[in-house]
Amino acid sequence: MTAFAADIPARLDMMRNHTGLQESALAFLRASAHTQYSYNYHWMGRPIIQYPQDIVAMQELIWQIKPDLIIETGIAHGGSLIFSASMLAQLDMHEAIEAGTTLDPAQSQRKVLGIDIDIRPHNRAAIEAHPMRSRIEMIQGSSIDGAVVQQVREFAKGYKKVLICLDSNHTHEHVLEELRAYADLTSVDSYCVVFDTLIEDMDDDTYPDRPWGKGDNPRTAVEAYLREDDRFEIDADIHDRLLITVARGGFLRRIR
Repeated sequence: MTAFAADIPARLDMMRNHTGLQESALAFLRASAHTQYSYNYHWMGRPIIQYPQDIVAMQELIWQIKPDLIIETGIAHGGSLIFSASMLAQLDMHEAIEAGTTLDPAQSQRKVLGIDIDIRPHNRAAIEAHPMRSRIEMIQGSSIDGAVVQQVREFAKGYKKVLICLDSNHTHEHVLEELRAYADLTSVDSYCVVFDTLIEDMDDDTYPDRPWGKGDNPRTAVEAYLREDDRFEIDADIHDRLLITVARGGFLRRIR
């Protein structure tokens, strides 16, 4: 651990105890959710629909874990798939440089698998035309459909380091079923990241046209799942360090 990293716990303690900072962060999240702040960003040309802080957090996790496979539910415009694929490409490049070998992207075993109930033709075309395409596989169908779950689990066989990202339908029931279907594919010391747990902390009128809201969202699903499965724990240091995140309480580390 570097001296820079060793200072983080002390800084976190100050941040946690700084009432004004905590209140300001929550106020920003509530205001930014109303204005669709996360819709302003792209990754390598594709809309990513994530807060910049969460993008940085995922970069850190991918670098730390060095996964062979990243499974993502929810594709939308494909920005998150492209981001994950580009991070895996950087891992391959780093390892090739260290080994003094030539990097051949076509030979990489690292993959991103995306699942979405509706991969719209223009989004699929844009993803398939992207330079990161060789690292991406996609399945169209509900992420909790039994046949889709079986496809994903079959695809994951043989991969040793797996990172999971759940970011599709945000109702309690759907996310809980996703966790039951996929969380155990997470390798030990890796993460299952559940996005949009922030819904529980937003104003009541933030999502008037959505089937989720307070009491029925990814946060409540995570809480229910952790009562069922003690192989995971919430890594609070991540969301406490970010302050601005849609995944407070959603960074689940597999501990055994």
